[in-house]
Amino acid sequence: MSYADLRELQSALNTASDIAFSLDAAAPSPHEADQLLDALRRALAAAGALGAGIGATGCAEHPKGPVDPLAGDREDPLPPGWGRCLLCNDRRRRAGAQRRGWR
Repeated sequence: MSYADLRELQSALNTASDIAFSLDAAAPSPHEADQLLDALRRALAAAGALGAGIGATGCAEHPKGPVDPLAGDREDPLPPGWGRCLLCNDRRRRAGAQRRGWR
């Protein structure tokens, strides 16, 4: 989560609140309803961006990287201490192969 993401969310919510409180309760115009809908969509997108820093890999270096297909495989489990990040696990595999003399 970044400061810009948080500010965008706050701005979108403030805009939506201002529009909602200025609506005519008897008959809101279609233009006002569209403005409110746009502000709420912007707020929803900003709220979704807040959690974007937490990726499926759980990796601090590659939070949005690919997930290792062997993660969670019961028949061929990953070695202890390995995470779900395919990029980090591939690096570990290559380093292990080089130590064993494979290329």
